[in-house]
Amino acid sequence: MEIIEINTESIDLDQFLKWANAVSSGGEAKYLIKNGEVSLNGRIETRRGKRVYRNDIVTIGNRQFKVV
Repeated sequence: MEIIEINTESIDLDQFLKWANAVSSGGEAKYLIKNGEVSLNGRIETRRGKRVYRNDIVTIGNRQFKVV
């Protein structure tokens, strides 16, 4: 599990994926989220504007990120 620190109270899911270097572009993030390839706290998330908070777990493929 990778630990990713954010500098704000929360961040949009698509922006988080870019911040964590899980994707190379916003378009790639949008595509993966829209196609149900990203989960937030164990649940598939299809809204790219979903807010991610500290202690959340984001999973994309076989990579997991803990937000701190």
